[in-house]
Amino acid sequence: MQSLFDRELLVVTGKGGVGKTTIAAAAGLAGARAGRRTIVVEVGQESRLPGLFGLPSARPGVPCALAANLWGLSIDPDRALLEWLQVLGGRVSGRVLASSGTFQYFAAAAPGAKELVTMVKIWRLTTARGARAGTAGHDLVVLDAPATGHALGLLGSPHTFGAIARVGPIAGQTRKVQELLQNPQRSAYLGVALATEMAVTEALELQDGLRTRLGRELAAVVVNALLPQRFSAAELERIASVAQQRASAPDSSPQDADQEERARRRAVTDAALSAAQTVHRRARFQHNQLARLRRREFTVLGIPFMWRAQLDAAAVGAIATRLQRAL
Repeated sequence: MQSLFDRELLVVTGKGGVGKTTIAAAAGLAGARAGRRTIVVEVGQESRLPGLFGLPSARPGVPCALAANLWGLSIDPDRALLEWLQVLGGRVSGRVLASSGTFQYFAAAAPGAKELVTMVKIWRLTTARGARAGTAGHDLVVLDAPATGHALGLLGSPHTFGAIARVGPIAGQTRKVQELLQNPQRSAYLGVALATEMAVTEALELQDGLRTRLGRELAAVVVNALLPQRFSAAELERIASVAQQRASAPDSSPQDADQEERARRRAVTDAALSAAQTVHRRARFQHNQLARLRRREFTVLGIPFMWRAQLDAAAVGAIATRLQRAL
C-alpha cells in the first residue's frame, strides 16, 4: 500500500485556526525521516515554520533548512504574479511594474491568476527545475495550503485557466499542474480539523469540494487537540453521586472551630468534581464529532491535546511519529 509520503505532493488544509501549519510541519518531518528530500511550502507573506523548529524567520521565497532532509519555503502569491509578469515584460523592473496601472488592472481583472502562478511554482518544486542550482530536487512537497475555501480556489485555478488558455506556455504548465493534482499516484490530500461541529463540517465540505473540482478524495483527516476519556461508566456514576451529596449537604456549623478549613476543603472538592464532569462532557462531545468523520471512507487520526504553553520541535516530532505510524 502506497504511503502518503510516497507521493510528490501532499496538500494539507482545513478550517483556519485548527493547526494546519503544525500538521504540515509534522508531515514534512515524517517524510524526511522516511528518507524523502522534503520541502514544506507556506502560502502567504508570513513564515511560521522556522519558529516551530526554534529557528529565526526566513525571507519569503528563500528555502531554509528546518531539520535533516527537510526544508521550508514561503510563497507570496502577489510576488509570484509580479515575477511571472516580469518574465513576460522582459527588462521592465519589478518596482515599475508593481506600481503600474497595468499590473493593478491585470491582478484585479484576472481572478485566480495569483493562485495559478503559485500552483505553477509548487509544481516546479516537484521537478528538477524546482531545485536551486547545484542541488538535487525534492522528493516530496508538503503544501501548507490556506483555509478550506481559499485552498479549493487555489487547487481549482488550473482548471479555470485551462478553459481559457488552450495554447502556449501557460496552457502547457496548467495541464501539468492539473495532472499532478488529479493523479492519485502523485498527490494526496490531508484534512485538518478540531473536534468541533464547525471544523468537522468544514472538513466534510472539503471532501465534497475535492470531489467536485478535482475528482479526488481526502486520504485522511487529522483531528487536533483531543481530550482523553479519563473515566469509566462506574467512575462517572461515583462522581455524580458525590457531587449530588455535596450539593445537598448542610454547611458547617458556625460554632465549628475548623469551619474555615472545612469550607476550603469543600470548595476544592466541588471544583475537582465540576472539572471532572466538564472534561468528560467535552471529551464525549469531541468523540461524537469524530464519529461524524468516521462515517466517511477516509482515515481519521486523532492527535492528543498537548499540555504546554507553546508547541516546539519536540511536539512536532511527536506528531510526526503518529503520522508515520498511521499514514
